[in-house]
Amino acid sequence: MGKAIHQYGLIREGDRILVGVSGGKDSLTMLHLLHERAKRVPTRYELLPVHVDLGFNPDRKNVLKKFCEAKGLPLHVEETQIGKRAHSSENRENPCFLCAWERRKTIFSLAQKLRCSKIAFGHHKDDIIETLLLNIFYSAEISTMLPIQTLFKGTMTIIRPMALIEEKKIERFAREKALPFSPSGCPSSGMTKRREVKELIEAMEARCYVGGKGRTHLIHLQARLSDYVVLASVVALAALVIQLSAINVDQQLWHWIAAH
Repeated sequence: MGKAIHQYGLIREGDRILVGVSGGKDSLTMLHLLHERAKRVPTRYELLPVHVDLGFNPDRKNVLKKFCEAKGLPLHVEETQIGKRAHSSENRENPCFLCAWERRKTIFSLAQKLRCSKIAFGHHKDDIIETLLLNIFYSAEISTMLPIQTLFKGTMTIIRPMALIEEKKIERFAREKALPFSPSGCPSSGMTKRREVKELIEAMEARCYVGGKGRTHLIHLQARLSDYVVLASVVALAALVIQLSAINVDQQLWHWIAAH
């Protein structure tokens, strides 16, 4: 985590950081590491853990409160019915999209209310690679989550301190430290496009694993993403020009056919 914080300048002196705590292994590991790190580094920063209760698991918030209190960190719990609404007949869209959208809006609102200029999310290296492939496959764009991202004209910054850590290492750490992570209770859990992409990557690993470097190629691709974005933008622009030209040619051809 320290490498990502230093490499991307994620935390500065006096930062007041809202830490998103879902109750899963990733967010609890992030909170634990950020809290332990604050004891050893000269940079002073404040952590404000926040849990958005989606309405699935009523007991989860109590477990998280005890975990945070043991660290001397008061947990802010925001009660919502976002999860249930997203899976109700009221929502005709993808439940994951609406849930993520509403959850993110709630967190941004809380960050303003709690006077936090930074929001820490527990996304890790695997999440970033999976998001890259998700966007390529299902959104026809080359993009992914960034270790640091400034929003709202610089008034809010999202940081991802675990951007360089693999999921397997996080899970092993969370189990060794006996962190109280638990399933979210979401009915869509394990049935998402992200799950499909994760399985695809695992299959690629199994086929390409040579000398312990199977995943290295994917990680290298993600690490060099910033270099590819400029090229991808040029390619996308060229594709748009070609597409518009094709439309123009088709229209001319149609007019010629109609005239003859």
